[in-house]
Amino acid sequence: MKRYTDLHYMPITPRDEQWGIVCTTAGHQIVPPGSCYPPSGKHPSGYVFTKYSGRVLHEYQMVYIVEGEGWFESKHCHRREVKAGTMLLLFPDEWHNYAPNKETGWKEYWIGFRGRYIDERVENGFFSPERPIIEIGNDIQVEEFYLEVLRQAEYEKSGFQLLISSIVLHLLGTIVFRQNETRYESTDIADKIEAAKQLMRTHVGDEQTPEQVARELGIGYSWFRRVFKQYVGLSPQQYQLQLRYLRARDLLTGSDMTITEIAYDMGFSSVTQFSTFFSKHAGVSPRQFRQME
Repeated sequence: MKRYTDLHYMPITPRDEQWGIVCTTAGHQIVPPGSCYPPSGKHPSGYVFTKYSGRVLHEYQMVYIVEGEGWFESKHCHRREVKAGTMLLLFPDEWHNYAPNKETGWKEYWIGFRGRYIDERVENGFFSPERPIIEIGNDIQVEEFYLEVLRQAEYEKSGFQLLISSIVLHLLGTIVFRQNETRYESTDIADKIEAAKQLMRTHVGDEQTPEQVARELGIGYSWFRRVFKQYVGLSPQQYQLQLRYLRARDLLTGSDMTITEIAYDMGFSSVTQFSTFFSKHAGVSPRQFRQME
């Protein structure tokens, strides 16, 4: 395995800043076993670090390890071993340090970024310096996203910052999804919740209550309500209401049913009740919505 490095430091315009997130750097590096890490003379002074002193950045970075093994530590995270399929999240003004093991080396990708969009996600608890290591596994699609950023950075065409920063947001969403997936993969919770969601979809126009759903699945309602909200982000009742709204939209735009027929098909006791429900979600009445479409 030969050493390979492809790195970019991107220009950022005032207009790019208005997008809410900008990319500062991106790179791909293969570090053979026995090699020095990090290589000297490759990075601007603000990015240089050694495995003895570590560093502090003034931006976020996502470092994806796709081959090899190594270690990571930071101000809020004691030294831990990392392996292929690990994503390292680096935070602004947070001391950190990492390196591949001499015996294995590693292959890594990274993207640096900053902006209010990511700041808000950190403030709202989606990402935290206390949780900088995420096991997402070896994912070809994730690797392709990094490669697409590198391709766009190579030519710096007009508007490229908007494109690559949107890829960053997609990657961040992938991380959150994988964290939730890992949280439930070793239990039957996911199966129960998915079965509940399917029941709710099947009976979207019925008067089936969340308590009845729990009873049909053979589980206690209090447990079901708590775990469903943790897993989905909505209570069972909120989820049912969203299903009814989305189903009503589909019928208004994709069928010849009258509004009265739709109201009763969706389980409402009157057109007025249906209209009030729909207006609360859509901001317009069913009739106005149908006319807009």
